[in-house]
Amino acid sequence: MKVLKKVFRILAKTVMWFFIITIGLTVVYKFVPVPVTPLMLIRVWEQSFDEKKEVRLSKNWVSIKEISKNLPQAVVAAEDQKFPAHNGFDVEAMKKAWEGNKQGKRIKGASTISQQTAKNVFLWPGRNMIRKGLEAYFTGLIEFIWGKERIMEVYLNVIEMGDGIYGAEAASKEFFKKSASSLSRNEAALIAATLPNPRRWSPARPTAYIYGRQVWILRNMNNLEPVGFGK
Repeated sequence: MKVLKKVFRILAKTVMWFFIITIGLTVVYKFVPVPVTPLMLIRVWEQSFDEKKEVRLSKNWVSIKEISKNLPQAVVAAEDQKFPAHNGFDVEAMKKAWEGNKQGKRIKGASTISQQTAKNVFLWPGRNMIRKGLEAYFTGLIEFIWGKERIMEVYLNVIEMGDGIYGAEAASKEFFKKSASSLSRNEAALIAATLPNPRRWSPARPTAYIYGRQVWILRNMNNLEPVGFGK
């Protein structure tokens, strides 16, 4: 009995500290720029073992008010059209993805911008159930504590947009030689078009497929209500 009580106390303390640390960190990140993410560190580690690549970590945090309104509109059009309205999860898309997986079909992932942000800021890449459970937990936290505008601001500052390139400002400077505040609709759509695989595709060297996605994104941008974020 003493051993069980000791184990229970250890587990209870572990759970208590988990909630204290994760909730506290989420509150801090509501106001403070995210300095680095697990994915950034993983990419640096991978680059350090690749003789053909230099170690690169290009990022420059900017306020959502310093990002062209075209970019939030473009990523919503491309990645998560229900972003302004959902609570962090697109249940309908999740059902479609589940049915598609059961039938062996290739289908677009059901991850929302909120889920992608939670994963990028707090977690490591992966698909196991523990990581997916933590992703759901952190998604709920940032939806409740941050709100949509802050989620979008963090997303646009930490998302991988090229090999060693993270965030809107670094990507804008790299691909278009301008600040993120000056991105045009076409440029924003081109960046959004590469997000599913930013190390394979580049806005600087668009393929026919990427140009096709750009056209599709621009059409969706016109059809959607303005998200209201950005300059």
